[in-house]
Amino acid sequence: MAESGFAHAAAIGQPRTRIDGPAKVTGAARYTADYLPPGTLHGVPVCATIARGRVIAIDTQAAGDMPGVRVVLHHGNRPPLYRPADGSIDESRPPLDDDIIRYHGQYVALVVADTPEQAQAAARAVVVRYAAETPDVSPPADEDMPNLDSNRGDAARAYAQAPVQVDAVYTTPVETHNSLELHACVAVYDDGDYTLYETTQGVVNHRSVMAQMLGVGKENVRVISQYLGSGFGGKLWPWPHSLLAAVAARLLGQPVKVVISRAMTFQSAGHRPYTRQHMRLGATREGRLVSVQHHYLSQASVLDDYRENCGEATPRMYSTPNLSVRWGLARRNVGAPTSMRGPGAVPGMYALESAMDELAVALQMDPVALRLLNEPERDEATGLPFSSRHLRECLQQGAERFGWSRRRPQVGSMRQGDLVLGWGMAACSWPGLRMATDASVSLNADGTARLACATQDIGTGTYTVLAQLVSAETGIPVDRIQISLGDTRLPAGPVSGGSAATASVVPAALAATRKAVQAACKLAVAEDGPYAGRKADALAIRDGRLCTAGDAADAGVPFEQVLQGAGVASVSGNGHGVSGKEVRQKYSVSSYGAHFVEVTWHAPTARLRVSRVVTVIDGGRIINPRTGRNQIEGAIIMGVGMAMLEHTHYDSRSGAPVNSNLADYLVATHADAPQLDVAFLDYPDTVLNEAGARGIGEIGLAGIAAAITSAVHHATGVRVRDLPVRIEDLLQA
Repeated sequence: MAESGFAHAAAIGQPRTRIDGPAKVTGAARYTADYLPPGTLHGVPVCATIARGRVIAIDTQAAGDMPGVRVVLHHGNRPPLYRPADGSIDESRPPLDDDIIRYHGQYVALVVADTPEQAQAAARAVVVRYAAETPDVSPPADEDMPNLDSNRGDAARAYAQAPVQVDAVYTTPVETHNSLELHACVAVYDDGDYTLYETTQGVVNHRSVMAQMLGVGKENVRVISQYLGSGFGGKLWPWPHSLLAAVAARLLGQPVKVVISRAMTFQSAGHRPYTRQHMRLGATREGRLVSVQHHYLSQASVLDDYRENCGEATPRMYSTPNLSVRWGLARRNVGAPTSMRGPGAVPGMYALESAMDELAVALQMDPVALRLLNEPERDEATGLPFSSRHLRECLQQGAERFGWSRRRPQVGSMRQGDLVLGWGMAACSWPGLRMATDASVSLNADGTARLACATQDIGTGTYTVLAQLVSAETGIPVDRIQISLGDTRLPAGPVSGGSAATASVVPAALAATRKAVQAACKLAVAEDGPYAGRKADALAIRDGRLCTAGDAADAGVPFEQVLQGAGVASVSGNGHGVSGKEVRQKYSVSSYGAHFVEVTWHAPTARLRVSRVVTVIDGGRIINPRTGRNQIEGAIIMGVGMAMLEHTHYDSRSGAPVNSNLADYLVATHADAPQLDVAFLDYPDTVLNEAGARGIGEIGLAGIAAAITSAVHHATGVRVRDLPVRIEDLLQA
């Protein structure tokens, strides 16, 4: 690792346990559904049982007469709501806005009652009559792809002339996030002001969107999300249930809690959309790429324009003089898709890296050698230099750790007893993002420090990493540093998505810390201070003590003594970090990595298992290797689910998701987890921020499915191009 510029570098790079861990395991941490303000009522949505058509009548009489029921909201009696002019939201239509049904499970009413049980019973008693039409939930097939994302040279002509070609179509199914914590909102209305306890990955954006849709100022909405039971992108943007909770709270003058069911999350809280990707690679006989064509369709809802940006990494990934990336949307009667961990890059890298493996087979060339041969010197899509790119080292180190040199390329040639081994690999990439961020830091007379920022910790370790940053700058022990997050009353912070939170908060947190230290130094040089007569800028902080550069290591005055002597309870500083827009105008900023996968195939019992994974990541400086490794390990296991298990199925007649539960929608569990070996190169990318940190929450999932299916091909000879891998596809092996 490169030398650190921090005053107390020991705090950076330490594998610390999570500071929020004790609160979580003891139950002290309050998640959204744990909030129960006095007088809380409970709301349950009524969901459409058709996927296309109109509501022609809604009978709420029986439901309204049931015990405890306070109101049944529907299109006919819902107060005015508005579409947002800015901010991020994937289902922009306000709930209950009209009588048109666009997808199965669309909310047609909200029942509010004294207890959850009363609300559920009454919701079942609401009678809705529909004029149903035949829905379209079919996978995209031959729709146009009119939109050009990236182009250089003449990719079609170069492909036609290439001596070695790969022409293949890859599909990924609809995937549902299935966070452990269900989506919830507890809405409190008080004299024109809303307090919303939310399962959100972005409290600041949530406040902006909700204020606009409710028709009030931002100052009238407070959003709180201090703990989140994961989100995977599904909780980035507001969903209709939150707005309904707020409307009901205002109407009834009491808090309203809405917790949607697991089945509802499959319908009205987003999903990763189905993608169909046509890859064409052309190469010389020596393996140099002369053409890359990546043309894809992304399923969308009938109203909104969410696109799964499958070609995001393709233009910069490998060197080629000719490239074409095109895309189109295939509108279907499904709920609005949304970001899911590694949006775009995860299905996109599956297609690109699978095609690269097919090219390696066609060339009779080692897959690692093929990638090394086509490593670019700069971003060929933009002409910009890379801020920091060490994919070559990821490939080489990963191959060494995995034992790749022992791989025999012939299908089925590697055995371990009665098991056939398959070895596959893939590269991966994710952009280095940074968002505008504010933060405040206070140094307190009791010897503690506090950092405040309206970002979130969604289970990734943000509380701990930010405490380490303040400790690195001041020398104050991590256990003496309080981190306050997830509240719009705090300085504005970024969403916890796009692997951007850490990289975004770093500049603001460091600036705020330094200003707080400067304020303490000014007290120290005041007339009654311990360094009276000195200049404040001649002082520094070391191990929590204010000192001069020439002081011995254990010299100086504890900052709390300075504050106590001045009769001051605390000093503070505010910091601001700009977005990464200017950086990305000068540099191509991304993280890179390589996955190496072993699968075992037992043909007599048709048992396939991912047995071993080695992953090496170039993700900038890793502030906390423990939480960082946890991120990559979790992403790998999620990738096992993507490659082997996950698929949301829709009934073609009703348009309903038919496996909308955790019994029928299979996610990877501990039993599916392979042996994991994760390593970080740990090269700081100081172009992106002073700490050199880039986010790593997504990159571990990109490419892993391609590495798995390449290993499956190596073991069985079956090339899987439609995820997930199905045992019936392998029986021919």
